[in-house]
Amino acid sequence: MSAAARTLSVVAKPRVASPTTAPSPPAVSSSPAPSSSPQPVLPVPDPGGAKSIAISMMASFGFSPSSQFGCLDDLWTRESNWMVDAENASGAYGIPQALPGSKMASAGPDWQTDPATQIRWGLGYIKDVYGTPCAAWAFELANGYY
Repeated sequence: MSAAARTLSVVAKPRVASPTTAPSPPAVSSSPAPSSSPQPVLPVPDPGGAKSIAISMMASFGFSPSSQFGCLDDLWTRESNWMVDAENASGAYGIPQALPGSKMASAGPDWQTDPATQIRWGLGYIKDVYGTPCAAWAFELANGYY
């Protein structure tokens, strides 16, 4: 990943589109779709959201997002593609691929479903074992796991 891709910066304030340039919203049916199940279907958390959570937590672990997020992104993209329910054949689970996944319960009881809990645990693991996300990524590149 290039250094430019690892740098996050705001280059301009967002602008509201004028009514003449804003696209029309898609048509929505006024009648609800039939449901075969009374239970709501919960979406899998957005990986972009998980990345935002990680960036917001990094400083509390002593990691500079500007210098360390690129490595963390590379690491967790390779391990789980930032998916909260990622699981591999060995039983490693979640965004940080904890083995066993239940180790993440030390960060919260919702470790199976909450990206913030998984990220909190994963950042703590990286700090304790490797020192920084870039050191964990270097280990991953050399060994195929971290």
